Amino acid sequence: MLLLSVNPPLFIPFIVAGDPSPEVTVDLALALEEAGADLLELGVPYSDPLADGPTIQRAAARALAGNMTLPKAIHLVAEMRKKGVTIPIILFTYYNPVLQLGEESFFALARENGANGVLIPDLPFEESGPLRELGERFGLPLISLVAPTSKQRIERIASAAQGFLYCVSSLGVTGVRETLPESLGDFVSEVKRHSRVPVAVGFGISTPEQVAMLKEVCDGVVIGSALVQKVEQLGERLLAPEEKEAAIAEFTAYARSLAAPLHAPCSLR
Repeated sequence: MLLLSVNPPLFIPFIVAGDPSPEVTVDLALALEEAGADLLELGVPYSDPLADGPTIQRAAARALAGNMTLPKAIHLVAEMRKKGVTIPIILFTYYNPVLQLGEESFFALARENGANGVLIPDLPFEESGPLRELGERFGLPLISLVAPTSKQRIERIASAAQGFLYCVSSLGVTGVRETLPESLGDFVSEVKRHSRVPVAVGFGISTPEQVAMLKEVCDGVVIGSALVQKVEQLGERLLAPEEKEAAIAEFTAYARSLAAPLHAPCSLR
């Protein structure tokens, strides 16, 4: 069972398995825990990532070119555990790879390798019942997403949420955004009113200022594209033995700067 403390709010980073290499993915996971991550979303690269913007699409393409697969991504979780990663790890994958692997095989493999939950963004809530039950059998919660368009579905989705509830900040795909919707606070408050689990906000969060604003209204902040973009910028340095240590240190410092507002005193509570 995934039980999360939300004081201070959770820092939930996202990286893509296999970008820029499986070995570096493990190093990045360790760096994120060192930077203050409370939970890690490990993205499984997919050729048709409907919810992901260009930054994560490019990362997925790089990982797929390196022959990353769903089973290999799951085995990376075990490698992270061996190297010392202790925070919960959520597998972020689309449904088709799960279907190809076999739903029960997927959950069994995820549990065997030390994962703590599953998030499948293209699986509608109304069709998630069987996988939710499988997750309960294997002790791996199926994380739900709720979006501004959910409206009358918010109460149903929130009341059935497990682990934590992923609140999509704005319409469209993932990606760095300069501003967040003015209505986001009201939307998150409505979701929290119905949720029995922590509510984390994701999609578009990319600056410490945005994190500082969000921590006043939610229980956690998911940051993906900004971190994946940093990995892309570091690129070959992460793969070069003589530069890798310095590149990892730069990545860690960047992640720590994003997490820092979550550990500062709240001004509105």
